[in-house]
Amino acid sequence: MKIGVPKEIKPQENRIGLTPDSVKALVSEGHEVLVENNGGFEAGFDNDQYLKAGAKIAGTSADIFNDSEIIVKVKEPQKVEVDMIRENQIVYTYLHLAAAKELTQGLIKSKSINIAYETVTDDNGRLPLLAPMSAVAGRMSVQAGAHCLEKNQKGRGVLLGGAPGGEPANVLILGGGVVGENAATIATGMQAKVHIVDKSEARLNQLVEIFGDKIIPEQSEKVDLNKLVAQADLLVGGVLIPGAEAPKLITKDMLKLMKRGSVIVDVAIDQGGCVETSKPTTHRDPTYIVDDVVHYCVANMPGGVPRTSTFALNQATLPYLIKLANKGYQKALSEDKNFLAGLNVHKGEVTYKAVADVFGLDFIKPEDAIKH
Repeated sequence: MKIGVPKEIKPQENRIGLTPDSVKALVSEGHEVLVENNGGFEAGFDNDQYLKAGAKIAGTSADIFNDSEIIVKVKEPQKVEVDMIRENQIVYTYLHLAAAKELTQGLIKSKSINIAYETVTDDNGRLPLLAPMSAVAGRMSVQAGAHCLEKNQKGRGVLLGGAPGGEPANVLILGGGVVGENAATIATGMQAKVHIVDKSEARLNQLVEIFGDKIIPEQSEKVDLNKLVAQADLLVGGVLIPGAEAPKLITKDMLKLMKRGSVIVDVAIDQGGCVETSKPTTHRDPTYIVDDVVHYCVANMPGGVPRTSTFALNQATLPYLIKLANKGYQKALSEDKNFLAGLNVHKGEVTYKAVADVFGLDFIKPEDAIKH
């Protein structure tokens, strides 16, 4: 198969869909790989590395979209890219459609086959292709939050871990999944006081096994969230409903309870955000203030560390891509129900229920869609 890797064009997005080693693995399976000129440069991969791996270098993204059967990206297609997607072309990338009505409509219109990394599952109901980027974003959330708490960033002027004579900061993590666990890894390492809120008692018990008394577990049904929000210096939003819009756990009124200069890092912003006052920002202009609370809502946080992120992403996505290219999408998806869960839009039909529901669109089961 012909596999195309365009340069990412979302603002400050420096990752790329395939590393040179991934290209080498695909070429060894007999596939042709096209990589856009300097597409991996910002992630530390130059054209020569791709050529040595067996790729061909394409001059423009239009060349990639015109000549490829599978498009491999990192972020959701931007409007100019959606306009280039062809009927029956396979698009394999993060999509986050529940928060993107215009993109959903564009992909439906294109009659392409769209597989979203973030809804592929495993036998335990986890999200293996989302996990590596959630881990990166979770770790970055505390790093970014700690920076935003500095006075010159309009924060409270507190050090996350405190100092002799100065108390450590209070970190409130909403969601004990991959984002929450990785945020806690950094926050506890920096010696902050860390509360983790999750609805699952079993998951909270797992986190206690990992972190011991370095965290304070809070079950969402039993906790006074208003009280925790009022105490927080840094709030990390890491809640996720797979493929669906994030629930708004922090309302605008709750912001008034927060301390002046406290910080919210809404990692769930790709799925619409879990804070009512959240709106997407960029690495170039990452923050804004509402009611004296600093909001950091960068929609592609792992793009800030593109080299680390690209390696981590490829380790997860490549095995599925090889199956897709070797077997064709119908056979690859029909043989693996977990991979099939990644199919969001198929030849003009929505095949992921949460996306259909949020926009009031007709839904067709993915196993039925791929039969025709």
